[in-house]
This record gives sequence, structure tokens and C-alpha cells, in this order.
Amino acid sequence: MSQALSGIKVIDVASVLAGPYATMLLGDMGANVIKIEPPIGDMMRKSPPFIGGESAYYIYANRNKRGMRLNLKTAEGKEVLFDLVKDADIFIENWKPPTKRSLGIDYSVVQKINPKLIYCSISGFGQSGPWAERPGFDQIAQGMAGLMSVTGFTEPTRVGVAIGDSIASLFATYGILCALIEREKSGKGQFIETSLLEGLISVLGFQAAKYFGTKEIPSMQGNDHAAFSPYGTYKTKDGHINIAAGNEKMWLKLCELLEINELIQDSMFNTMEARVSNKDKLKEILECKLAKRTSAEWIEILNNGGIACGPIYSIDEVFNDEHVLHRKMLLETTHSLAGKIEMIGFPVKMKRTPCKINYPPPVFNEHTEEILKEIGYNDEKIVDLKRKEII
Repeated sequence: MSQALSGIKVIDVASVLAGPYATMLLGDMGANVIKIEPPIGDMMRKSPPFIGGESAYYIYANRNKRGMRLNLKTAEGKEVLFDLVKDADIFIENWKPPTKRSLGIDYSVVQKINPKLIYCSISGFGQSGPWAERPGFDQIAQGMAGLMSVTGFTEPTRVGVAIGDSIASLFATYGILCALIEREKSGKGQFIETSLLEGLISVLGFQAAKYFGTKEIPSMQGNDHAAFSPYGTYKTKDGHINIAAGNEKMWLKLCELLEINELIQDSMFNTMEARVSNKDKLKEILECKLAKRTSAEWIEILNNGGIACGPIYSIDEVFNDEHVLHRKMLLETTHSLAGKIEMIGFPVKMKRTPCKINYPPPVFNEHTEEILKEIGYNDEKIVDLKRKEII
């Protein structure tokens, strides 16, 4: 079955997460992704925990790729890379700006080899500016983007996943796909860049909107919403649930189901603005009522009443939920070393050209010879490159 990006060749020299996640998304759509690793391998391979000797973190972001080892710090290693680039469509790296210049593999060089190439750079802080050459990791970007200042209860708190890396990868994928469409009209490739910092700033959403509109600096909201109430986490008889009565209709129905209709005319709660101003008092009233039943009971009652609500799952509960399983967000494949492995499913479903797992995450250096033979290298040349430790 054909896939949306079948026939698109991607050269991936990125490491860790920002970059490899983007190329995995392209691979899920059928692109021919060639992952090039340095002689010591992607640093993510060394991150525990391990499954059959392979890093679970590496496995997470590297399916649907073929892998090869290549020493890009040598002239012959760069020649191999440039041979791979000649008929490629996309090139992705997440080096700091000075690194690509010192290697001699920046866009100005590669573009001359293949003018139709789409070259994507992902970095911590962008390719220019005062912070461009600083090392960038997810937590640093979360702090600088303002995300940590509005997350948590009493002290700045990072989001519990590498959200900066993931969002940068999503914007990189978005830019690449737009460039592919534009290339159909112009016949030309182009340089694309994004960063962890810019990706996180772009999703500040209503917090930025509030600041732009009022010049008030948003503070930590905990589990509450800055613009809606009741909208947050509430205690029940046996735990907590999320309730998001985000409009007037839901608010009126919630009052009915909790038997607190007297609040409808109360000036402290009769408008959304009033409920946000008095959210602590409102939470106290709601939790007094919610304490009478279990979380499961309230979730059924409120959902049947048309009120947005849901459980707060641990990770194991996520991947045992009947709806998550129905949506195929848990997949299994077989890895040559780790055996049967579980992976997060495809978040985008395409009816005619569906995503699928064509390759499990590659073992280090697994496909080097196969890839080189595809671009015309003979056995003698490959043996010579091995002898010189280029591959």
C-alpha cells in the first residue's frame, strides 16, 4: 500500500530527540529515512533503561529508519555524505551553528550539491542572535520561553516530558512539508530553521494573549485555568478528576447535577469572570459535593450530562485504557536485539495512505553496506572505507 511520503529520501544526521522525532514522523508517512550516526553512535543509545541492550529512549524516536555509521569529521566521510545528498529531498540536523560550519556541512555547501534539497536546522535558540551558539536543552528552553513561570503551584515547574524537543520537531516537520509543496511550484529547495525556544514561545497561547491584552504578568495557575472556571482538578471520594465546564451551558448543567442551583444567581458565580475571580471558594463548594461519590461514578454522571471531565491516568493506565487501545495508540513490533517492543502509535490516521511500521529502530550500523550499495559503492570501496574507519 502506498504511503503519503513514499519516494521521499531523508538524510538524518540529528541526534537525541529534536530532529530524530521529526524524521520518525516522516518515516511513519513512508519516507526513506537514512539515519547517519557518528562513530560512537547517537548519544541517546547510552541512555537507560535498556531493553535487550538497546536504549528504550533511542527506540522511542527512531522507528522507520535505516541506520549507518559515518565519520563526518573526515574528508572521505563528508564525500560519502555528499553522495547520499545528491538525490535526497530532505536533510535534517540539530547541530549548533558553529558545528556545521566547522564540519563544512552547512546549507551553503550542501545546496550547491543539490539545489532541490530542503535543509532543516533544529537548535536550542535559532541560527542567529545572542544565544545562538549556546548549548540548548529542553529544560533551559522551557525556562526561557516562560513556560515554567506559569506551570506549577509554588515554584517554577517544568513540564514532565521533553515538550520543547517534541514541539520543535513538529514545527520542523510542518516547515518541511510546506517546503515540499512549494518545491512543486518553484523546483527549488530551501533552508528551514526552528528551535526549542521559538516552538515553546509559539504555544504560550492564552497566557501570552492575556499579557498582550492587559500587560499583566501571568502567574502559576497550578491545575486551574486562567480564563475559565470551573476548569481544573477536583477531589472526589477516592481521588481526583479533571472537570472543564468551559461554557455557560456546562456550568448550568454542573450546578444541576451537583445540586447547587443556588449558585446560578449568586453574584460570586453568575458569570465566568466572577467564577474565575472566586475559583478557590467555588472549588471548596464543588469538592464538598464531589466527596460523596468515587471518581469513576462522577466521570460517568458528568459525561452523561454533557460536561467535559475525565480521569487522571498514570502512564500504565493510559496504555490500558479501552479507548486508547481502540485508537491504536499502542503498537508492537519486533526488534532484532530487544525482541518484541511496544511503541506509541500514530497520532495521525490517514485512510488512503496510512502510517505503518516499515522498519523497527535500527541497530547501530545495521544498514551501512546496504545504503552505500544503493548509491553505487562496490564491495572494494566499502571494504576500504571500513579499513579507514570512515564507516
